Amino acid sequence: MAKQIKFTYFGKEYTLEYTRDSIRQMENEGFDISEVDKKPMNVIPQLFAGAFKAHHRSTKRSTIDDIYHNMPDKQKLMKTLGEMYQEPIKDTLMNEPDEDDVKNVKWEVEEV
Repeated sequence: MAKQIKFTYFGKEYTLEYTRDSIRQMENEGFDISEVDKKPMNVIPQLFAGAFKAHHRSTKRSTIDDIYHNMPDKQKLMKTLGEMYQEPIKDTLMNEPDEDDVKNVKWEVEEV
């Protein structure tokens, strides 16, 4: 089950979430989560802004930056966003199909 972060900012309700499409868009724009330790000043703001793409695509970057500035408990926020970012990847790309969904797809490794 996908997680969402919900909050209200100046009377407007926001829902932050990552989807397969929003992550693909982030990656196409150059986002690389593995660089968080090397380039935190770039990656952390991009991670936060990327969470707006699923439900609030038209939100101005200056508004997103202002919201981030005013968000409390940023360490927990970043931990939660990191977990949320991984969910669609695990669920859509790495999750094993149900037995009913296999549809006669079988594969094997051949030594040549």
